[in-house]
Amino acid sequence: MRQPDAQLRAGHIPSELYRQIPPGTDTNAVVIVQAAPRSYAGPILLTLTITAGAVAILFAVALTAQIIAASLVAVLSASCGLGLTLNRARRPARAKARRRS
Repeated sequence: MRQPDAQLRAGHIPSELYRQIPPGTDTNAVVIVQAAPRSYAGPILLTLTITAGAVAILFAVALTAQIIAASLVAVLSASCGLGLTLNRARRPARAKARRRS
């Protein structure tokens, strides 16, 4: 008997189950029902749903923070004369010459 349920398929009743059968029961008429194997689809879907929800919440928070910051800069520049300038750093001319060769 190589597989775990080979005894049950052959009609043999394991001793721990045999003790649970009431006295006087015909053992040839006993049907043993096994539980179905566990399905992992539910926990996997739950994990994916929680992850997607967390990403969506973080995205919404980041978008809201960006809108608030832009509004704050607009209000400060209009009322106080303050401004915000973003400058992108440029590479020196020598670095461009090296890259071309």
